[in-house]
Amino acid sequence: MGPPPRFSRCLSWKRILCIFSLPLILASFAPRVKDKEGLIYANAQLHPAGTFNWSHLTPLTLKDRSVGLETVSRVGRKPYFTLGGHKFLIFGGSIHYFRVPREYWRDRLLKLKACGFNTLTTYVPWNLHEPERGKFDFSGNLDLEAFVMMAAETGLWVILRPGPYICSEIDLGGLPSWLLQDPNMILRTTYKGFVGAVDKYFDHLISRVVPLQYHKGGPIIAVQVENEYGSFAKDKDYMLYVRKALLKRGIVELLMTSDEAENLLKGRIKGVLATINMNKFEKSAFEQLSHLQSNKPIMIMEFWVGWFDTWGSEHSVANAEDYDAVLTEAGDYTEKYFKLQGLLSSVLAMPLPPLPKLTPKAEYPSVKPSLYLPLWDVLQYLHEPVISHTPVNMENLPINSGNGQSYGFVLYETSICSGGSLHANVHDTAQVFLNEINIGLLDDHTKTLIIPKIRECQLLRILVENRGRVNFSWKIQDQRKGLTESVTINKFPLNGFAIYSLEMTMNFFERLRSATWRPVPKNYFGPAFYLGTLKVDSSPKDTFLSLLTWNSGFAFINGRNLGRYSIIGPQKTLYLPGVWLHPEDNEIILFEKRKSGSYIQTTNEPIL
Repeated sequence: MGPPPRFSRCLSWKRILCIFSLPLILASFAPRVKDKEGLIYANAQLHPAGTFNWSHLTPLTLKDRSVGLETVSRVGRKPYFTLGGHKFLIFGGSIHYFRVPREYWRDRLLKLKACGFNTLTTYVPWNLHEPERGKFDFSGNLDLEAFVMMAAETGLWVILRPGPYICSEIDLGGLPSWLLQDPNMILRTTYKGFVGAVDKYFDHLISRVVPLQYHKGGPIIAVQVENEYGSFAKDKDYMLYVRKALLKRGIVELLMTSDEAENLLKGRIKGVLATINMNKFEKSAFEQLSHLQSNKPIMIMEFWVGWFDTWGSEHSVANAEDYDAVLTEAGDYTEKYFKLQGLLSSVLAMPLPPLPKLTPKAEYPSVKPSLYLPLWDVLQYLHEPVISHTPVNMENLPINSGNGQSYGFVLYETSICSGGSLHANVHDTAQVFLNEINIGLLDDHTKTLIIPKIRECQLLRILVENRGRVNFSWKIQDQRKGLTESVTINKFPLNGFAIYSLEMTMNFFERLRSATWRPVPKNYFGPAFYLGTLKVDSSPKDTFLSLLTWNSGFAFINGRNLGRYSIIGPQKTLYLPGVWLHPEDNEIILFEKRKSGSYIQTTNEPIL
């Protein structure tokens, strides 16, 4: 089904770190100035009125690039940063280019600047940039260089976080799923299969990054080595390897690591600036970091601004005083934004830029899908199925030039001639059918199902859904999807499988154009595709798709994956950027897993 929507609000991950294209605070401390709310600032040029001015320290105005971002420690003074030899305070926020439609990059960057920030931080997702071995994509929404240079044009410096592992609440922490084809693979270690793949990726990626560095006239002032390795810490040589991999390919800017307080010691590298991640200011954490590197300024790399939701739970909400988003997914201002803007403007000597206007929103006429296509009718329009004696997991399917399948569904079919106790190890969930009749569900915890007695041989169908790979902890090693072991009935293995890949990419939907769609019945139970037309005006605007009468599935607009919907909530709408809409008519396709709904509606505000 293609990668999950790159900008969408993501449910059921470890935590939210700018899933909404929002800035997060990146504070650094040294000669200390407290504001009225108790936050501490430093490392900028202090003017007589007690304010800071870095108007002479922007990517477009600073011409002498002989001295980059450095740390300074002097007797009798707290350590501080300098940039170009001038004291410098980093106010940074994260915007992930791969999660924001390219047409909205400038809008989000201008909003970051208008809030009072001077630095952008962003991750680089390996899994999106190298979806197949040796096939690199830095185009369109993945044009890293264009994004970094746009930040420079906006007046923002950049701290780059290239991984290879990034966490970032993204599938497998940003590692490509084809790595899992190796049965002996040990991710985030010096295992030869892993570092060999990293080396080839870095050969390509870092060659693009080198010209964007501060010393080359670009805006990148620092580069992070991996991400939160202290919480993993399985290989003492690994971080040294990543540091060397960056340096030998031409990275010359200040290097940093990033860890939570309790993992600082396990994640640090000698000679590399250690920074800290947290969700609230804690004196003990700062003291721990100071003890670790007493001659360095204290810096928060991640100040977390929200928490994740999980399907079926309540929507997590926090107040703006501690743990809340700065911008919404659609780029709208929140209470937190204006609190931060007021705080930062009170310590800046120069006026902030004007606020960019909000992106217009609209509500469009409801859509009643007129045509549908049961999943079973779709199979004839797909590539030939993989024929295998035993089940093959998603990543090891011999498709996509030998790179397997990364996302979506896999359908396994085999003939059975008797009922009994079915046992299957599925990841993550599966619907089980006899011919076209649903007989039950399997998942990570439910591995057995009773198949009723049958009088003649029938087709056993197991439709397995990949719900996303864990992005954090040692569990990343065990994220192969589909059927991962043999399937048995009464402990006898089943053989002779036809395996269909349902990746649901743009190419997948192109194939469906030649299909014979049927009129939608009053009710249909079972997995099916539903087709409708969303009509908009000549100037499409942002909107939110509402699917309250549907059960569970995925929504696609003009072939683009908007994300998952589910009747169990809490999320009730999907953000639909206006730039993804065509004037007048737009194709909406739902892949509904269980039963048909009625209308597809839009609203001009989200229901989370």
